[in-house]
Amino acid sequence: MSTYDNPYSRFVAWVKIILPLVALGLLSSMFLLARDIDPTRQLPFAQTDVTTLAREQSISAPNYAGVTSDGSAISISATQARPDLDDRDIVRTTDMRVAVEGTDGSLVRLSSQFGTIDTGEAQAVLQGGVIITTSTGYRVTTEVMTTRLDRTDLSSGGDVRVDGPAGELTAGRMHLTRSEIDPDAHVLVFKDGVELIYDPNL
Repeated sequence: MSTYDNPYSRFVAWVKIILPLVALGLLSSMFLLARDIDPTRQLPFAQTDVTTLAREQSISAPNYAGVTSDGSAISISATQARPDLDDRDIVRTTDMRVAVEGTDGSLVRLSSQFGTIDTGEAQAVLQGGVIITTSTGYRVTTEVMTTRLDRTDLSSGGDVRVDGPAGELTAGRMHLTRSEIDPDAHVLVFKDGVELIYDPNL
């Protein structure tokens, strides 16, 4: 058995014994004093966090397609869509795009910064920088445009500006619908202060 002739050697020897005992005591205390975990207990989420998560529910790149009662094909897409918390029939979208293709081959495209789809009322409302282009060469700009989802019917919610083959036109309102006389034709009506600048060179 080795002997320790000086205080330093004796100190080191005691430390080698005491430190492992202290470590063992600490580990034992951790297990003995640990609280039981109840798996049925709710996680401590703040109510504000839950509300925020619910409000941020969204769908990326949604796409809707269908056929109206008069045979037109309609498709709606957006960058993002989220449900309205107060009305389950309403979906709010950003970067909304709508395309309506008639049975005669005519095509109307609409785009806006944001919009809403109301399945209860069977309509979509485009808002914010609405741009409408037609296969016949017309370009319409307005701030609000409503399109039906069950039939061919588009109506503006305010002033419109039209650039097309005949020149430039401004009006207080616009309404596009299918003709009652010819099912394959459409009727476009402008009203409320219509002004037309005709350019024969176009």
